[in-house]
Amino acid sequence: MKKYYFLAAMLLTAALSDAQNKPAYHISSTFAIEGTGGYDYMTVDSASEKLYVSHGSQVNILNKNTGESLGIIKAEKDVHGIALVHALGKGYISNGSLNKVVVFDLATNKILKYVPTGKFADAIFFDDFSNKVITCNGMSKNMTVIDPTNDTVVATIQLTGWPETAVSDGKGKIYVNNAEKAEMDVIDATTFKITHQWPNKPGSGASGLAIDRETMRLFATCENKLMIVMNANNGKVLASFPTGEGADGAGFDNGLKTVYSSNGEGTLTVIKELSADKFILSGNVVTKHGARTIAVDQKTHKVYLPSGLFKPATKESFRPEMIPGTFKILVVEMK
Repeated sequence: MKKYYFLAAMLLTAALSDAQNKPAYHISSTFAIEGTGGYDYMTVDSASEKLYVSHGSQVNILNKNTGESLGIIKAEKDVHGIALVHALGKGYISNGSLNKVVVFDLATNKILKYVPTGKFADAIFFDDFSNKVITCNGMSKNMTVIDPTNDTVVATIQLTGWPETAVSDGKGKIYVNNAEKAEMDVIDATTFKITHQWPNKPGSGASGLAIDRETMRLFATCENKLMIVMNANNGKVLASFPTGEGADGAGFDNGLKTVYSSNGEGTLTVIKELSADKFILSGNVVTKHGARTIAVDQKTHKVYLPSGLFKPATKESFRPEMIPGTFKILVVEMK
């Protein structure tokens, strides 16, 4: 009898472990996008049911539920991120090597203006505390602060290394992944000055960043295949979890209290937040090679990941070149 109970317990433990390593998610839809060029960030607009996708030198606008094309905004150079300011009916596109931001009308998609930034405008977001649009400029190692009421630059935040991406707590603080220094830089959203520089060890480098504003926890993907959890109040690293190779984007679902790391190798790491100080690794969802950035729909809880088919990488290329006509968006959701 003891042997029987021991065997049953072992089988139950194995089953639970297997279930933990296979989160209940699946690829429910795939949206094909025509054209050539690479990709970077995406932005979900739940209010209008739109998904904005960076694609080469343009932004593709899709119906987030069906994948239907709703329009294209063409820019002069490589597109990286898209920020939305609904109160003013405007959107903002970071235009990479053009060193500018494209301002467009949310209703018509018409380009309204270009605003200069630092060198290589990459990530971009709207800070709802200061009501400013802010870009992360990789090559000039600074951030450009734009007033969307008149689309003028009101401040430049100089950093010690290149800023990969940033988030706001909505209460006066901006957190920046300083990739070069492997630290979290904290910015005062009133003065736009650096107030803290917190190391993200055991992580190295930095890429994706997400925040739970309720618990004040930051989630940062790192180049050494880790996601760290940091206390946004004091910079203390509370936990770290293994991710897949090529971890780039980070996403947080406010309703499900779930953290995601999108990994270029073709996996999606899922971490569950049980409380402000307790997290568990749910496991990894198989996606597709190249699915390295992410957008989370807070309304439907769907996760969007871009991918495609790629040519072999070369020593000269930063990333493998995507084969024209293979670009697509994967829609991942719970079963």
